[in-house]
Amino acid sequence: MLLQLAIGDAYGAGFEYAPDRLVRERNDGAGYTRHPRHDIEPGCYTDDTQMSLAIAEALVENDPWTRESLAARFVAAFKRDPREGYASRFHGLLTEVRDGDDLLARIRPDSAKSGAAMRSPPLGVLADTAQVIRRAELQARITHDTSGGVASATASALCAHYFVHRHGPKAELADFLLAYVPGPWDRPWHGKVGALGMDSVHAAVAALREHASMRELLRACIAFTGDVDTVATIALAAGAHSEEIAQDLPVSLYEGLENSRYGRDYLATLDARLMALAG
Repeated sequence: MLLQLAIGDAYGAGFEYAPDRLVRERNDGAGYTRHPRHDIEPGCYTDDTQMSLAIAEALVENDPWTRESLAARFVAAFKRDPREGYASRFHGLLTEVRDGDDLLARIRPDSAKSGAAMRSPPLGVLADTAQVIRRAELQARITHDTSGGVASATASALCAHYFVHRHGPKAELADFLLAYVPGPWDRPWHGKVGALGMDSVHAAVAALREHASMRELLRACIAFTGDVDTVATIALAAGAHSEEIAQDLPVSLYEGLENSRYGRDYLATLDARLMALAG
């Protein structure tokens, strides 16, 4: 899950809010692209993966699932490996705060954007659906305590959960989500993806339902244009566990993924520990 999640994030980082022409010309699913405005190196992941690592580490280390413990994980993940991709206000806050308690004291969790949804997929490994929902909601409220922020984070976690635990065919994914989270999950997505968490998850669900290949799933997420790295992060994390989706991401995307201290090898090791929780 974590490797595919990071590939979706790193690949999408080259196309996030990029001109439509660049998307049409370079979105071949074969290699990483340098963004025309950002300084992120091709193959490097962003905040989507870094915050997902914080959630995954909390799970495998069996941390108490509290605001305080999770806030500490978010700050620690950033401080050990500062990187771009965060919303400017949150990036500045993470740079300034001393620890998780300081973050909780200073944050205004009034956003409905996709920050809580993008880090939710690792929660899908948990076997109990009710627990997935409770944990997704709690972690979301730390930074995105709005109806859209919480709902999108919950739906994102449930997407991964649906496939990891074989709840049904991908054609019934929307029905599964609707049983727990009201939303537009049974409708196609058209047009550019905005910053709202509900939009990112909606687009990811639409792409998952329509494609039977990981490479085509990735290209479809990017072809929407807009906040595509988050869409690809959510979709590829879930698609990695679908029996109906061919696992055909090119070797070039695995080999081209950054392999810094918290890069490809670290992701693979943590991924194995995370998936052991699925039973």
